[in-house]
Amino acid sequence: MTTEEEKTTAPAGRAEGTAKRAMVGRLSWGLADQAASSLSNFVVGLYVARSLGPTAFGVFSLAWVTYGVVLNISRGLATDPLVVRFSGVPETSWRGAVARSSGTALGVGTAVGAVCLPAGLALGGSVGPAFAVLGVVLPALLLQDAWRYSFFAAGAGRKAFVNDVVWGVALVPAMVVAARTGGVAAFVLAWGASAAVAAAYGCLQSGIRPRMGGARGWMREQRDLGYRYLVENVGLSGAYQLRAYGLGLIVGVGAVGAVRGAELLLGPFLAVLMGLSLVTVAEAARVLRQAPHRLRAFCLLLGGGQAAAAVLWGAALLLVPDRLGELLLGGVWHSASQLIVPATLGVAGASLGTGAAAGLRALGAARRSLRCQMFASACYAGGGLGGAVVAGTIGSAWGVATATVSSSAVWWLQLHAALREHHRDSIEVRTP
Repeated sequence: MTTEEEKTTAPAGRAEGTAKRAMVGRLSWGLADQAASSLSNFVVGLYVARSLGPTAFGVFSLAWVTYGVVLNISRGLATDPLVVRFSGVPETSWRGAVARSSGTALGVGTAVGAVCLPAGLALGGSVGPAFAVLGVVLPALLLQDAWRYSFFAAGAGRKAFVNDVVWGVALVPAMVVAARTGGVAAFVLAWGASAAVAAAYGCLQSGIRPRMGGARGWMREQRDLGYRYLVENVGLSGAYQLRAYGLGLIVGVGAVGAVRGAELLLGPFLAVLMGLSLVTVAEAARVLRQAPHRLRAFCLLLGGGQAAAAVLWGAALLLVPDRLGELLLGGVWHSASQLIVPATLGVAGASLGTGAAAGLRALGAARRSLRCQMFASACYAGGGLGGAVVAGTIGSAWGVATATVSSSAVWWLQLHAALREHHRDSIEVRTP
């Protein structure tokens, strides 16, 4: 006969299994989306590197790095708070938040683009036109990224995946035209114009129009998280940009292209790393609400799995023959291949740290994550530039690898402290 306890535990077990399957499904779409994004970035980088050569590819890389800074501004103000506070909420609440969040992203792109365009025109030379065009396409690039965050917050990763596929398909003819036109600016325009196609399709997918007029209210309501995440994100991307500009001044623009080439070789993991919060912060927030005692294990599995995969990929890259490498990267291969080992260790260290970072964001521990990010950014910039002064491009790569591995330890120490605080606060709330 079936006991009452068995009757009670059976539905509970089925519910737990259903929840796990739902999580696996959302993570699977997240991995699929990151695979699509990674493939697009990888192909674009290879195509541009082969078409332009080391120096011009270095200029393109500077524009790419600058976009990364602006993207992190947008994420900090617009979409990071959205993922933390509006993951798994009723659709009405989600739609209202997305309209204002996407409007904020669009406003950030418009505002920064309005500065970037005239600055690029005034700068001239080989760098100026690329930055002028970047100013034109920034609003579309940031809006496309905002749709991805919005879909993952709703647990609709499939829509984010489809949106990235649309961008990838639009990239093909755009890059072909850019190659015939020639020049860095043409490739930047092709990249941004294809993003505009995906951004417009995101409006159709969601049925939501971005409300730029709601940006001020959104930032005011989310200021306790948004401004800290803004500083945190800009600290990371700003350190990356500082290293790139400094490396260009200390060693030469070709060195920036070499670093970007090494990153392209590790592209699948860098893309996952950069877009980690698309999936994992939302999932970590769900784990915290449903089974808070499992958050630490979730973060460890996340970071450790990525780190192990990065090491395996880097080991495989060491076996790539020079002939195949030159086929992929052209003249950039020789300098990029010398950076594979330190670049792999750097990505592995950063991957391990992002597991803890997802947990801190799910806990809403913005002060702790901000401190971690400021420490990591200072180490990254200091290691990258100090290494460049001592030993050129290879020294910069080893300096960055040392910095990221050290920073990941700090992230985990802060997550441990935040989990203890959360546990203590939970006990105090339950105690009458």
